[in-house]
Amino acid sequence: MGMPEMSKTELKELMKEAVMSILTERKDILEDAVSEAILDMKLALAIEEGDTGEYVSEEHVLSQLSA
Repeated sequence: MGMPEMSKTELKELMKEAVMSILTERKDILEDAVSEAILDMKLALAIEEGDTGEYVSEEHVLSQLSA
């Protein structure tokens, strides 16, 4: 059984309807995605803030971890 021909516009509309349906029925998916994005931004800002350009040797780090 062959697939019916579909134009690019029809496919785009079908995809748009599917995404809107999922986001309407499963709001938790969008909430989770936004929450994760915010956490990622906060982590990036914290890393940027903590980056002073000063580095220590691997040996120093390992000695501090084993102390």
